[in-house]
Amino acid sequence: MTANPHSAPEQDPRPEPAAPPRQDSVPSESAESARARSALLAVRDEVGKAVVGQHGAVSGLMVALLARGHVLLEGVPGVAKTLLIRSLAAALDVQTKRVQFTPDLMPGDLTGSLVFDSRTSDFVFREGPVFTNLMLADEINRTPPKTQSALLEAMEERQVSVDGEPRTLPSPFLVAATQNPIEYEGTYPLPEAQVDRFLLKLVLGVPERDQEIEVLHRHASGFDPRDLAGAGVRPVAGIEDLEAGSAAVRQVEVRPDVLAYIVDIARATRVSPSLSLGVSPRGATALLTTARAWAWLSGRMYVTPDDVKALAQPTLAHRLSLTPEAELEGVSVTSVLESALGSVPVPR
Repeated sequence: MTANPHSAPEQDPRPEPAAPPRQDSVPSESAESARARSALLAVRDEVGKAVVGQHGAVSGLMVALLARGHVLLEGVPGVAKTLLIRSLAAALDVQTKRVQFTPDLMPGDLTGSLVFDSRTSDFVFREGPVFTNLMLADEINRTPPKTQSALLEAMEERQVSVDGEPRTLPSPFLVAATQNPIEYEGTYPLPEAQVDRFLLKLVLGVPERDQEIEVLHRHASGFDPRDLAGAGVRPVAGIEDLEAGSAAVRQVEVRPDVLAYIVDIARATRVSPSLSLGVSPRGATALLTTARAWAWLSGRMYVTPDDVKALAQPTLAHRLSLTPEAELEGVSVTSVLESALGSVPVPR
């Protein structure tokens, strides 16, 4: 499939980029870290048993899991957004729950609520579906902003407050949300504050002709998207692998000139005449985090400028806002971000 500008790269970065850091400055990798990477890379193969193509989106989801961030998947109906996340959940030995967002979904339907127990004559807390490791928020922009905003505390603080009492969510906790393009009838734009809480936004396009033929071939051969176990998708990684991988990602080295490169990219968006809102310091931090995760998945304990460029679009594009004049002229956020990337010298 043609690479989408908001998707993670289809292939790993070059294993031997120019001007790597001195070997004595690169952290050594433990055997536990290497085993975790092997297990998590196997997840991509398992997802491929159910989903044709979308390799960039699968890689993006893996980056988010390692970086402890949330993912927003956007695409027209029928491009396997929900199937992709369900397949990822089936390939991981973690607790998962799915919520279908609808116009009448209430905040308590997500977080849980206090209910009266007639046996004890007392109120007890009944957990909502947000108490899980991987929550699939399906069609998140079909529910009103009040319910969308109910996720903010959970996504940012990893806790929910019910009746004034904070309740900690399980670890790890990731929201994988799907949404239809906002032009579609019955959708609500997500609040900017909530969009900014998503580490990555991945746009899923329609598959190429050969891939669509493969999809039909699988269905003709008996593939049932509701029966992932029948398709051979099995758990190949668990919480311990995610924990080990996340710990290893935090040890990935980032040279000072690469840090400066990330900051310069963010600052370039802030002075763009086409943008009313550029990348915030939170966005720059997010790019650092995703670049580290991508470097580790690619088998390196150091970040290269290529890692930063590879993750810039899915990490930053949804954090930018065009000016009204730019929108009228048909300018896209993608092209503005590409221009900003091109204006910043790449460290060597």
